[in-house]
Amino acid sequence: MDVLLVASAFNSLSQRVYAELSDRGHHVDVVLAARGDAHGDTAVREAVREGRPDLVLAPMLRTALPEDVWSSRTCLIVHPGPPGDRGPSALDWAIAEGATRWAVTVLQAEAELDAGDIWASVPFDVPPVGKSDLYRNEASDAAMAAVLLAVERFGSGSFKPRPQHDPSVGVVRRGACRQEHRRVDWRRDTTEAVLGRLRGADSRPGVLDELCGEEFFLHGGHPEDELRGRPGELLATRTGAVCRATLDGAVWIPELRPRRRPGGPATYRLPAAAVLGGRLAGVPEEPAPLELPERRRTWADIRYAQRGDVGLLRFGFPGGAMSTDHCRRLLAAYRYALTRPTRVLVLGGTRDFFSNGIHLNVIEAAADPAAESWANINAMDDLVEAVLRTTDRLVVAALAGNAAAGGAMLALAADEVWCRAGAVLNPHYRRMGLYGSEFWTYTLPRRAGTEAAEELMARALPVSTAAGARAGLVDRVLPVSPPNFAATVERMAAESAHAPDLARRVAAKRAALERDEAARPLADHRRAELAAMHRIFFDPRAPYHRLRTAFVHKTGEGSARPLLPPPGLDLATTP
Repeated sequence: MDVLLVASAFNSLSQRVYAELSDRGHHVDVVLAARGDAHGDTAVREAVREGRPDLVLAPMLRTALPEDVWSSRTCLIVHPGPPGDRGPSALDWAIAEGATRWAVTVLQAEAELDAGDIWASVPFDVPPVGKSDLYRNEASDAAMAAVLLAVERFGSGSFKPRPQHDPSVGVVRRGACRQEHRRVDWRRDTTEAVLGRLRGADSRPGVLDELCGEEFFLHGGHPEDELRGRPGELLATRTGAVCRATLDGAVWIPELRPRRRPGGPATYRLPAAAVLGGRLAGVPEEPAPLELPERRRTWADIRYAQRGDVGLLRFGFPGGAMSTDHCRRLLAAYRYALTRPTRVLVLGGTRDFFSNGIHLNVIEAAADPAAESWANINAMDDLVEAVLRTTDRLVVAALAGNAAAGGAMLALAADEVWCRAGAVLNPHYRRMGLYGSEFWTYTLPRRAGTEAAEELMARALPVSTAAGARAGLVDRVLPVSPPNFAATVERMAAESAHAPDLARRVAAKRAALERDEAARPLADHRRAELAAMHRIFFDPRAPYHRLRTAFVHKTGEGSARPLLPPPGLDLATTP
């Protein structure tokens, strides 16, 4: 079947739908439709006219489809709410109202938004996590299941969708969730109330609030069980986050975004302490030990735990982006983990992103973006090289969620890659105008073969876990729900630690590295990759700088053909 995806952005869900429909043999194309942009409507019309798709599917759309498109062919909309739910802030309201059970519904497009006939609906549990985490995990699983069911029903030619005027459908209209609904009263709100508001707006749009006499959007929220102070008071900082007192406790806020001034430049999320800068004079840094008791409810972006012969190095950074500081701290934690007496070392968080590589927001904000890009890529390389040179134990990359660019290469540096089913891999750099580093010229061909590695880098398309397994990028696919991923990984790691052939496997990987080093040293891969990256970083005319700025400021939406790489880039050949 020919399917046209229409999306406001080629985000995580759009990528997953693209990859998994492609896996099932459908021919899938993508067009972006920017909100309130006549060019977006024109792009959609042109894509429909040129591609003549059997089905138009919108996994993530913030605007209406043109009437002449939905009135002339079947167009299905993915709505992150149960049957009958209408409005643009479905997940926001689910979190705000404390829902424990929600759903994703696939609707037929019509004149009234969210009012079309129901093709499929799949429920999901709502754990106490941020909206973006929920969207990429439980909601994404439900959305994919609903999309596959709807596509199957459409293909059958006999299914009759259920109209929303059916008595079994209870219509609930909700308006947009605005800042007045998200506002925190620090003098009266409990920790749980504050967390609910922060979680409901963690990535977009944030919670507008006042700090140090200025207005900022707060992004992300995590509980703190020991620090206390006057409600609203800034109590501490920790690796870029700030801790703020509530009525009965405190919360950690990892990122802030300054409110845009009238006529001023657009703003974007950055580590909270970096945004506040000198305003934090007198606020103490409260470091967290690497090994925290399981009972602690506090924020730490890197943790280490040991379960017998298994070491668990857990990390999770907002948006999966890893700044120079993140990389250096994670490398220090990795070196600590290597001093512990384990046979298997597992890398990765318990939920959500594994890693998306270098931190473009921090780079964009730097006084010298080229120099910060260079420092960041070298810090990533140091970390990846440490993983590649670990020859005394089995190293497992456990991907609870998506991985891209240098983050995907960090995973491939491990001996085994275990992915939760539904994760999406983007093992390429081309869309950001980069050649790439993190030893991809060694790890990608080693796993996928030279020809397939070059194709992956040149096509620059998302890869599902199933396709990743077929290509040799993924060793084990874990078909488990997000809450069960961590426990499943621990059990599998313990089994690996006690496998009778483990010593033989570790010896074999040590010998393989020695052979590879004799053929072409890792240092030579690193030197060649970094030479290409240096040319890009320090060339002000390189597309990377324009693409990075567009990504950070979210000005790149509206392209009619997002799956085509940027023009003028020929990055797939080793220098």
